[in-house]
Amino acid sequence: MRIITGKAKGVRLKTLEGDTTRPTAERVKEAVFSMIQFDLEERSVLDLFAGSGQMALEALSRGASEATLVDKSAEAIAIIKENAAKTKLSDKCTVYRSDYLDFIRRFSGKQYDIVILDPPYALKMYAPALRALVKADMLKPTTLIICESGEEQVFDGDSELASLFSIEKQTRYSKTFITVFKPNF
Repeated sequence: MRIITGKAKGVRLKTLEGDTTRPTAERVKEAVFSMIQFDLEERSVLDLFAGSGQMALEALSRGASEATLVDKSAEAIAIIKENAAKTKLSDKCTVYRSDYLDFIRRFSGKQYDIVILDPPYALKMYAPALRALVKADMLKPTTLIICESGEEQVFDGDSELASLFSIEKQTRYSKTFITVFKPNF
């Protein structure tokens, strides 16, 4: 796993041992950043289930101004900090060890330009995270939300929640779905 392009191009990143996290495949990461390449410069990023931090660090390497990386695992936080130092992007990172809902409640009102949601697929945290982000006023009308999921539907069948967003792009890479959308408000 490495940073694909930008200031930290080629830097190899560390990931957690075992199967507690599922790093984004390099070709999927490349596809995501191809979709949003013109929306990164000087933008703030929230990576709510950061794992190794690779997605937020890639965004920073490509010109994002700041990134907030959140994960509840102490081991993940240690890896994120190590990777941020290795890429020399630590000064643009704020790292929190927190459950995603606790983080959202704590920082209600802080808005981001890009939100990355890549929780463990089986736990179906997309809809609860989106509801909480909306309720906490953390999304701007121009915020891009990027979901990496194991199925096409990220709104968990909630048509009211789905009506709050407009899907900009959606694509599938083997078993991985990438959905990019914006709020309708």
